[in-house]
Amino acid sequence: MTTSILATTKSVIKHWYLILLAGVIFIAAGIWVASTPLSAYLALSILFSVSFILIGLMEVIFAIANHKEMKGWGWLLVYGLFNLLIGGILAYDPLISITTLPLYVGFVVLFRSITTIGVSLDRENYGIPGTGSLLWLGILGVFFSFILLWNPAFAGLSLVIWTAIALITAGIYSIYFSILLKKLA
Repeated sequence: MTTSILATTKSVIKHWYLILLAGVIFIAAGIWVASTPLSAYLALSILFSVSFILIGLMEVIFAIANHKEMKGWGWLLVYGLFNLLIGGILAYDPLISITTLPLYVGFVVLFRSITTIGVSLDRENYGIPGTGSLLWLGILGVFFSFILLWNPAFAGLSLVIWTAIALITAGIYSIYFSILLKKLA
């Protein structure tokens, strides 16, 4: 019998709202970036440092709080620790984050989007409805992350806009996934 993260979430899921909060932070960060494009890039390093640190902390807490109920919880823990590491790097040296921010965002969104596609396919295997919309969110995230990774110096304003779109897409996924977790709880 195959086991998966989603199959084990049918048991009690505690603290599903942390994933919801992570999604809200992603969307808020994306809206802020889109609404202040000229000053956003300079302040973006601070915002991303704090966002990744907070998101990483929430994901680590979620993984640890649910480690008895979920098989494969270690992957969620690793992802949370990865976000903490990225946040720490960005906070330590803002000049590095300004220079390489599109690459950081591109890889994080790519990783989250691939996870979204995997969860979507896992849901389909268990006959859980809503697979198509989750799959399309993952594909959309992969598309936006490749744009960021393909050309990090993608013409000033458009880089800020693509970054905002990628963050909002990641946020929508997190919110959608948290709602699914709540329904399973």
